[in-house]
Amino acid sequence: DPQPTLGIYRLVFVLFKQQCRQIVVAPEQRHIFNIREFSEQYNLDSPATYYNCHRENGTGARRLPSN
Repeated sequence: DPQPTLGIYRLVFVLFKQQCRQIVVAPEQRHIFNIREFSEQYNLDSPATYYNCHRENGTGARRLPSN
């Protein structure tokens, strides 16, 4: 769960179907993660699904209705 101190951050979820069972090593630095290199390294096809969202801190908070 990323906890940025300022601004917008993105959360990306990509689902692949593996051809076989294998050990996958998590990258050391995720801010420079390259999905294309990852899929080539583990011989993965195109993603089965993809979800991308962003959140900006300090906006969009729920507020109680005023009476």
